[in-house]
Amino acid sequence: MGQDNPWLLLGLILAGGVVARWWHDDYQAARRGAPHPRAFPGATPASRTAMLVASGGALFLLAAETAGEHALGFTAQQSRMTGLFGLYTLVAACAEELIFRGYLVVENRGHGALIAGIVGASLGFALLHPFLWEWRDASLHFQGGAKAWFSTAAVFAGSLWFYAVRFFPLNPTRSLLPCVAAHATKNLGVIAIKYAQGFVDGWW
Repeated sequence: MGQDNPWLLLGLILAGGVVARWWHDDYQAARRGAPHPRAFPGATPASRTAMLVASGGALFLLAAETAGEHALGFTAQQSRMTGLFGLYTLVAACAEELIFRGYLVVENRGHGALIAGIVGASLGFALLHPFLWEWRDASLHFQGGAKAWFSTAAVFAGSLWFYAVRFFPLNPTRSLLPCVAAHATKNLGVIAIKYAQGFVDGWW
């Protein structure tokens, strides 16, 4: 992803912040009872309970992933990150939720189509994360070790949960807020774990 390029990361953080601000404007309009006709998906209020449950589920998945890495001896194989890249992951959580849990949803075509769309999009979401592949020396390199498959499966499970909290009964307005809360909570937890285990290398 180029986490060794601070200017690229700063540009992506800025772009993500701009999009988040636009989404927030639509969210505020919805709260006032005058939603924009072309509002971003999920720019609607959500209860505190929904966001707490979403975040709690994300922490449970992260705990299971961390325990699995420890049990399988994968802890030392973790990737390293910088503080700036950690900040980027928090901003990216908002952008990824808007794209995947916002736009990449098959609605109004029945329950089966919704579930199939969620599974398919979650598979794509997991494969986009650079565990089974790496961009190196101007070319794409595939890698299929056990750690790569384990991490990809963990991202897939996380995506299923992020979709679930958009459509579960605690979120009747189909708000993206629980999705963002869950995603940001997991990413923040990853940063904390990597820092505690010595896998955070400075700020940039």
